[in-house]
Amino acid sequence: MRRRPGIGGLQNAAAARDQYRLLGENVAKLRTDLMKEQLATFRSQLEDFARKHKNDIRKNPAFRAQFHEMCAKVGVDPLASNKGFWAELLGIGDFYYELGVQIIEICLATRPHNGGLIGLDDLCKLLGQRRKAVREAISEDDCLRAISKLKVLGSGFEVITVGKRKLVRSVPTELNKDHNEILELAQAQGFVTVDEVQRRLNWSSGRATDALETLLEEGLAMIDDGHRDGKRRYWFPCVSSVSTYVGADTL
Repeated sequence: MRRRPGIGGLQNAAAARDQYRLLGENVAKLRTDLMKEQLATFRSQLEDFARKHKNDIRKNPAFRAQFHEMCAKVGVDPLASNKGFWAELLGIGDFYYELGVQIIEICLATRPHNGGLIGLDDLCKLLGQRRKAVREAISEDDCLRAISKLKVLGSGFEVITVGKRKLVRSVPTELNKDHNEILELAQAQGFVTVDEVQRRLNWSSGRATDALETLLEEGLAMIDDGHRDGKRRYWFPCVSSVSTYVGADTL
């Protein structure tokens, strides 16, 4: 028969558990303190790096993207505020604020032609045209970061992926799977027909027509009935070349 431990044995076991617990807490605290110390060192080195290369960060889009990656790894968000060290040193907050305002203006100006859905590459081209006088090159990464800050406006700004292309949506229109498939199909030539949608996607005539008419009502499509074959073309400016935007040179 197994003998039960006496009171002394239980007390010793409890004391041992307490010692192990305290030891574990001390080890965890040491690790936490060490990590905090390392992060503080990294942040200090990052600030030194930013001071040394601030011109490159401001003027070189690729270098700026790499800098943001470095910041993310040590938990620093240079875009979090227009005030403070990073804004004073690099003017990053002001840069993305200005970029965000210009993105809004371009989206509003092109909305009558694309229904509030514009290709990210087209948006960057229009921004480049608008910012020629500034002489600060911008990249898609810059546009994406600026758009991410526009979400706080609650005005529907977001980036969606259709096929291999990124589109910027500036209206709260919800696109379903059928709409996305049509937009992806239209990327080949800028337009589709009901027959083409039926054939390529293996849909019924009613399904194809319903989806296309919804996109037309939302302002994302334009119709062209002037062809000899009598087939209506549904054109999608959001997946067409930037040159199709009326007045693009005046933005």
